[in-house]
This record gives sequence, structure tokens and C-alpha cells, in this order.
Amino acid sequence: MTLSLYIARRFLLTLGQVFLVFFGILMLIDMIEQLRRLSGKGAGLADAARLSLLNVPESLYRILPLILIISAMTLFLSLARSSELVVVRAAGRSGLRFLLTPVLAALTVGVLTVGVLNPLVAATSKAYEELRSRFLTDGAVLSVSDTGLWLRQGGDYGQTVIQAARANLDGTELTAVSFLTFGPEGTPLTRIEAAAARLETGAWRLDGAKLWNLDAPNPEVAAEIWPDGTRLPSDLTPERIRDSFGTPSAVPIWQLPAFIGDLERAGFSARAYRLWFQMELAQPLLLTAMVLVAAGFTMRHVRFGGTGQMVLYAMLAGFALFFLRNFAQALGEAGQIPVALAAWSPPVAAVMLALGLLLHLEDG
Repeated sequence: MTLSLYIARRFLLTLGQVFLVFFGILMLIDMIEQLRRLSGKGAGLADAARLSLLNVPESLYRILPLILIISAMTLFLSLARSSELVVVRAAGRSGLRFLLTPVLAALTVGVLTVGVLNPLVAATSKAYEELRSRFLTDGAVLSVSDTGLWLRQGGDYGQTVIQAARANLDGTELTAVSFLTFGPEGTPLTRIEAAAARLETGAWRLDGAKLWNLDAPNPEVAAEIWPDGTRLPSDLTPERIRDSFGTPSAVPIWQLPAFIGDLERAGFSARAYRLWFQMELAQPLLLTAMVLVAAGFTMRHVRFGGTGQMVLYAMLAGFALFFLRNFAQALGEAGQIPVALAAWSPPVAAVMLALGLLLHLEDG
């Protein structure tokens, strides 16, 4: 038990140190990028630092598997240089039994990452987008809830809030839609109800539309019925609507099942969100695979030589697994392979291959 606690403490300490190093590097890079983007927008160094603090956690979260493999390699190389691995084996503990503690620590880190860090990263990403939209004008225009699809568009007249019961996959064809226009002072001006709306270049094409002028003493008496094909000016484009969805990582994992249901009820495809949900569930297994891959190449005594070559092999294996995971994600999002296969096959394959390598080195 004492040895296990010692190894776990060393592993977590090394992980924390590597994490802080990457945080510092990414923070500097992101601050430079934020200053470049916000030049001429009235933002200063403090604003860039605040934006970077909110944006860097998402980048760290994405490269967490690589941070794990670097931390594991650092730990095993340190233990090998100090001959602690030789002492452990001389005490009768096999290499596979020794690895049980780092594996359990990686699993624990993975569970905490998914359950705690994932919602925190989603919250910081949302705060980043809100703060960024104060300086830039290309913020999100779309949201999905259990009441349907919501969009907003701007113009010289003010802002228009659009609500629809259903939509096609890219949000350009709406059914049972209403347009509520607000003036520059925030007061409602008009309301339009339409059976259907199709986004064309520079305007919505409305069918079965009715207009209420909310400034009139009796809006119902002054209501107008518009002929089919009436065009309502709009600054929206299909690209802006698609981009405003953001990424699945912006939704906390605890809210993903409900969000997926809302998307599907609104008529959108939720495949990318289903895939992300499964990949998050597989995250602890992926982090465990990274530790096993690092052990397979670096858990050897330095007197055997070739340490630098083994570190290079371990890094290449880690990058290959990271690339394979992203490749499987792309195939899953495109519908080429099932969601479960895209999410779980890379970490399962990595664990099996790493265990095979370890069994060959330890008992082969």
C-alpha cells in the first residue's frame, strides 16, 4: 500500500507539472492571437488575458491524452534513472502489478475529467463566446430548446427574434415560424406568423404569413395577411446558421442527452453530439491506454540504452492514437461508421496493443 501511494503521488505530481507547463505555453500563444484578433476593437492586454483564460481550458481538454502520455513517460523515465524500477522488481513485484497504480490513477483522472472538468470547460467556452461577442459582431445566432428553434437577426430597424417549431438540417427551412421585431430601444414593433419560411439570398420567403403592427391601438384589427412568396429582409446566411451551432464540447456532458433530444425534436441531426457523448464516456479508457503505451516503451532500465529512441517511439504511438481517434470521429460524424464503433474502437485497440507489448516485454 505504501508503494502504491508513493507511485500514485509521483504520477499525479508529474501530471500536474506537465499540465501547468502546457497551460503556460498555450496561454502565451492564445494571448498573442487574441491581441491580433482584437486589434482596433478597443480591447487591451487585460481583455486579451481574460479571453485567453476562458479559451485555453478547451485547448487543454482536447490535448489531455497527449499530456497523459508525456506525464507517464516522465514518471517511468524518472523511476528508471533512479533505479527504483529495479528495486521494485527485486522486491518481487512484477511490472504489470506495478502498473496497476498508474492505471487506476489514470482511470480516476479520466472519470474526474469527464464528470467535473467537462462541465467547467463548457462553462468557460460559453463565457468566452459571450465576452468575445462584445468585441466582435459575428456571435451565435441560433439556439435550440424544448420549445423549438430560436434564431436572431439584425438590421437597420433593430433586432428580430425568430422562433420555429421545426427546421431542416441546416436551419434554412422553418415551419410554424414567428418573427418578433424589436426597435433600437428594445420595444416590440411587429409580429409575423407564417406557416413556412425559406431562407434565400438576403431575405426569408414566407408562406401563409400574417403581420401584426404592435404600435397600433388594436393590432388585430390592423393585421395584414401577406401573399405567399412575400420576402422579409434578412442578414442571415446558411453558413452563419451552421456556424452558430458551435461545437458539441460547448454543452456539458450532464446536459448532452437532453440537448440531443431537443435537437432531434427541432428537426436537426444530432449525430455529432451523440458521437461526442460516447467519446466522452470513453475518455477514461483512452487516458488509460496512453499510460499503457508510455509504459510499453519507457518502463525499462536506462542501462539497456536507446532511451531517446524509445521516447520517440512512445510519442509517435501517442500521436498515432490521437490521430486515429480524430479520424474515427470524422468517419462517425460523416455516418461512415457507427457512433459506438467510432468512439470506442481507438481506445480499446490501444489498450489491447499496449497490453500485448507489455506482456511480451515482461513475460515474453
